[in-house]
Amino acid sequence: MFELKPLSREAIPAALEKATRYRLLNEPAEAESICLDVLRADPDNQQALVILLLALTDRFSKGYGVSDTQAQELLPRLHGDYERIYHAGIICERKAKANLHHGGPGAGFNAFEFLREAMTCFEKAEKLRPPGNDDALLRWNTCARIIMRNKLGPRPREDVQLSLE
Repeated sequence: MFELKPLSREAIPAALEKATRYRLLNEPAEAESICLDVLRADPDNQQALVILLLALTDRFSKGYGVSDTQAQELLPRLHGDYERIYHAGIICERKAKANLHHGGPGAGFNAFEFLREAMTCFEKAEKLRPPGNDDALLRWNTCARIIMRNKLGPRPREDVQLSLE
């Protein structure tokens, strides 16, 4: 159909600034497109991978038919255990927020499960964090506040007793 035009390596820093700006303007699709262009020119660009992951997760609560698969597939490409674990937590946290936003049957229980999964990731990331980087603690606290503010809890266990008749 169309052949995409390649981005020059010299244009990468400015393109990444634009991608960040589009995310801040709540235009994740534009940020995603820019990051894909950067990654075509520099497949291992860590900043582009992170911005792309965040742009994809920005779309969770926008009502687009976006799953977490694309974001999850980016995790192995991130360098360092801290980055992979921290961003896995971000994905879970944003899935939880999307569940709360969309509502529906079981949304609170699903949100709680995603938030607890995010908190587990943030606890692991906390142990690996670079000096002076408390981002994982901040995210953990955010998840805890969402749970408390919304009075979320685990899904009740159904104690089903099967009859042998």
